[in-house]
Amino acid sequence: MPLSLPPSASNPALPGLHRATCKSAAIAANQRRGREERGGVERSSRFGAIPGRAPVPADPFPVARWEARSGTSRGTRQIHRSPAPGALSVPAAQSVHVTGTGGGVLPPAGGAAAAAAGAALLRACAQRGVAGRPSAAMEARAAGCGLLSVAGTEVRAGRREPCVLGLERRAGRYGVVIRSQEKENSDPDYIPINSRFKCVQAGCKVRIQGEQAPERLFEIPDEERCLGFLSEVQSIQEAHLKASLPEPKDSAIWHQVEKSLTGLSPGALGFEDDFNTLGLEEKRNMQNHHTGSRREPPPPPVAQNKQFHREREGASRDQPKVTNTMRKMFLPNTQSGQREGLIKHVLAKREKAYINLHNFRFFVGTWNVNGQSPDSFLGPWLVYDVEPPDFYCIGFQELDLSTEAFFYLDSTKEQEWLSAVERSLHPKAKYKKVQMVRLVGMMLLIFAKKDHLSNIREIVTESVGTGVMGKMGNKGGVAIRFMFYNTTFCVVNSHLAAHVEDFERRNQDYKDICARMSFLIPSSDCLSELNIMKHDVVIWLGDLNYRLCLLDASEVKTLISKNELKKLLTYDQLNIQRTQKKAFADFMEGDIKFIPTYKYDSKTDRWDSSGKCRVPAWCDRILWRGGDVSQLRYCSHMDLKTSDHKPVSALFRIGVKVVDEQKYRKLFEDIVRIMDRMENDFLPSLELSRREFEFENVKFRQLQKQKFQITNNGQVTCHFSFIPKLNDNHYCKPWLRAEPCEGYLEPDESAEISLDVYVSKDSVTLLNSGEDKIEDILVLHLDRGKDYFLTISGTYLPSCFGTSLEALCRMKRPIREVPVTKLIDLEEDSFLEKEKSILQMGSQDSEEASEVPLQVPKEIWLLVDHLFKHALHQEDLFQTPGMQEELEQIIDCLDTSIPETIPGSNHSVAEALLIFLEALPEPVICYELYQRCLEGSHSSRLCRQMILQLPSCHRNVFRYLMSFLRELLKYSEDNNISAPMIAALFSSLLLRPPPNLMARQTQQDRQRAINFLYSFLLSGDEE
Repeated sequence: MPLSLPPSASNPALPGLHRATCKSAAIAANQRRGREERGGVERSSRFGAIPGRAPVPADPFPVARWEARSGTSRGTRQIHRSPAPGALSVPAAQSVHVTGTGGGVLPPAGGAAAAAAGAALLRACAQRGVAGRPSAAMEARAAGCGLLSVAGTEVRAGRREPCVLGLERRAGRYGVVIRSQEKENSDPDYIPINSRFKCVQAGCKVRIQGEQAPERLFEIPDEERCLGFLSEVQSIQEAHLKASLPEPKDSAIWHQVEKSLTGLSPGALGFEDDFNTLGLEEKRNMQNHHTGSRREPPPPPVAQNKQFHREREGASRDQPKVTNTMRKMFLPNTQSGQREGLIKHVLAKREKAYINLHNFRFFVGTWNVNGQSPDSFLGPWLVYDVEPPDFYCIGFQELDLSTEAFFYLDSTKEQEWLSAVERSLHPKAKYKKVQMVRLVGMMLLIFAKKDHLSNIREIVTESVGTGVMGKMGNKGGVAIRFMFYNTTFCVVNSHLAAHVEDFERRNQDYKDICARMSFLIPSSDCLSELNIMKHDVVIWLGDLNYRLCLLDASEVKTLISKNELKKLLTYDQLNIQRTQKKAFADFMEGDIKFIPTYKYDSKTDRWDSSGKCRVPAWCDRILWRGGDVSQLRYCSHMDLKTSDHKPVSALFRIGVKVVDEQKYRKLFEDIVRIMDRMENDFLPSLELSRREFEFENVKFRQLQKQKFQITNNGQVTCHFSFIPKLNDNHYCKPWLRAEPCEGYLEPDESAEISLDVYVSKDSVTLLNSGEDKIEDILVLHLDRGKDYFLTISGTYLPSCFGTSLEALCRMKRPIREVPVTKLIDLEEDSFLEKEKSILQMGSQDSEEASEVPLQVPKEIWLLVDHLFKHALHQEDLFQTPGMQEELEQIIDCLDTSIPETIPGSNHSVAEALLIFLEALPEPVICYELYQRCLEGSHSSRLCRQMILQLPSCHRNVFRYLMSFLRELLKYSEDNNISAPMIAALFSSLLLRPPPNLMARQTQQDRQRAINFLYSFLLSGDEE
């Protein structure tokens, strides 16, 4: 039986310091400065730290993702510099403002004066240092190598690894050498500098890509040495190009070919429960609207052999001469990046002038295999057409239903089905696997004819789990995006929520996948990501699980036997939801002329004869969106009887955009010439509809949006982006996001930018404690132009979610009724109490002893007690996600009252409990005991000794939860819960690794954590 809520004393006010709260002086100062202009240019200083915000270490996540991050915002204005060390580029009639120790203004100047002033500023900036810079050992190593080496960090898979970049000559050729601090005994990486070498700089970030090497991202805090190093790299490459080209005026100099990059592995960028995990109506519905494909145009055409050039020489004499500027546009130097981006933008908008459509055949198939292994040849499904397709896009669901696959992502079924597919592809063509991605039971494979591989590039995979807490991969989607010639494709394979009545959960799953799935393109210079809808062609397949609104199975079977499929389809939930624009609103689906594909007795063609007698339904579907797509057929394959589902396939003819190289080159030259003339005469400029934003009553996990408009009121195309303040890794605090965060605007073109505030588990604790506030300053940067400053302010309503167990045990009232100053005192006192408990320093003094704390937080008791009374027999408890609206109601209820009943379904209450445990700043099993718990996981006696060392409130909560979970397992036949599943799920919440060990947690560590918890589920916690 669950513990009863301990009797509470009256609510005496706890002693503590009263801290005044006021708006940051920096915010107020910025509001005044934002209205001022000097010499036509806004003040460009980076504002300092907001008073009262304690500095904490920044988490090492990629800047392109919106991940958890903390840090102060102080420093100087980042200055755009020329390649030569010490030179400062100042646009005409523009002042550069720099704040540092003394502030000051650098007036317009030229020649030696500008160079000297710029060098001084660079040295001052370099001396101030940057957060997260390399170790002293790495700095010393770089210094010992002279100007040709520079210390920095490499950003890889969400981590920052200290390294040294250097120049080295091998076999008569220079190259960039990368020495890693973590691999000091291994050979350094070597990237030769040749015509295919690319190096792009943006502030302190440098992207390097070699002929045979994928793109790599480095951060070099010492900007003066960085610029000197990059200048040497540029000089070496220019010398290489001159030596390799017999005729300097040959226009083929700028004919570069971008290498195809392999896709990022699943999870390569890491995943956190942050803004991307939220599924909210406005965010999701926004994803359904058609948006143009914002991507790079194709690379310039390949230089052909000399005979080809001789034939072209006479024909091209009347064409405009290729200028030196044109030649350098696609050369990898550090200064052309911004201008190159503008040209690519214009080329992409005018692609109709240089592309032709060529048709290709795409086979798309989906099959829920119900955890079975392949037991027959797949030819009846995959070789249905006489003519072989150009591409195969094949999706599986429920590939593996085992607990191991659910929690560890390992599965032997993956190779079994992959081999079965490879053996069954069309015999009249030779195919090569383009990419594969899997999340638990969802697997997506793409194959292409071998002769198409050279035209496929920018391959990226991504996955999104929509199970409990938005992470569990039993439901969700996997996707592969790629570019074929000049058309972008995104293929999504999804498995949505089950059960007839849960069509709203399926809608929510769809919107979650759309909102959270995004692709970081490896070869792209911009930091923004593409979502699903920003592709020319989207193909969505899978077990979408939409059922029929008829509950009588015999009635449905009768209509099927009469072939009255059209009548049945009027009851199809997917068709209804599409008509109501609740899901898949912008997608198309071919006419369904085959009988339902679910549910059959396995190995037969008989409808489900089990006790549940499932109603037949068209669960397995294939939809698409995009232009120049024609569906040639859409059918099921009844001959395959492995599963309780039948496989489905569709054949498409898709028009793919192929570049006409001559037209492309002509347009490219015209654009460069126009841009040369315009850039000499005009500077870019923006007009903002507002610059001050206030968000009132911000709550945990509840999105707030405010929008504003920016307009290009200048004469030239401009590129805007939000940039980090100095020493920051991201342009905003972790609870804030701007969408879009960068883009291009033509003259007189406008764009709407949304500022979204969303407090996740990663930011809630600092806001609850008062260490952080809803205050920030965004820097909207305009290339070759001004910086615009946006002021963000607001109020935050504290939540019991993200508050420590010690503080909650001392709160007898809801957290919203506790004054903010007392909340801060409670957190400080609870920290001391925890320390005393761990060190067994005895009880508190008499005054404190009179304040008898609760044995467990009332919030945990309310959630567990509700589940104990109402959910012991609930099917798929802790496996089916709750509804977002109900989760918001539950959180509000616990924050504002002590309710007699918890609102929402059992699934929503169960997920709320998991979210509560995940948001705890210190897990139930304290961080300092984590390693010892793993080491003793083999012995139940040692495991129990570890629990005895926990602070009292942590120990009580652990025992309370274990008592409830053991009770829950008694009804496993009804609730479909197993001890291994519960141990795996709750070990990730109760026994979390410390933040500094999170990235290094191994599969063995996870298994030991599960074993630790498993021992408590099998037997009681005897003291």
